Amino acid sequence: MTEFKGDKRSKEYKIWKAKHSSESEGLGDTIQKITKATGIEKAVKFIAGEDCGCDKRQEKLNEIFRYDKPKCLEEDEYNLLRDSIESKQNKFTAEDQKKFISIFERVFDTKVVGCSSCAFRSTVYEKLVKLYNTYK
Repeated sequence: MTEFKGDKRSKEYKIWKAKHSSESEGLGDTIQKITKATGIEKAVKFIAGEDCGCDKRQEKLNEIFRYDKPKCLEEDEYNLLRDSIESKQNKFTAEDQKKFISIFERVFDTKVVGCSSCAFRSTVYEKLVKLYNTYK
């Protein structure tokens, strides 16, 4: 689950928690939701008992097939993106690109490989804009 930044007593937190608590971390969670919804989970537990090994399989599948979930933007990163998007910035200096690439690499836990200028607009900036839009 992604991290909530803010007051955990607020209405926004309750809305955020309801949305994010049901998110699957990986394939194991998705399979568990399907087997529960179809009744397979109950049948397996009836036949094999409560400790049927499902929880361990779910954890292992989540570990192997984890879904790509970005980390939360820091406040200064969010503000930089907001300013860029709201001003409809379409030209980026090398320094701007370095800042956005640094944010991208931290948030998506990956390195930008190859010519950073070539990949900047089509990969880095577009993905950051999509991530920024999830905050609205």
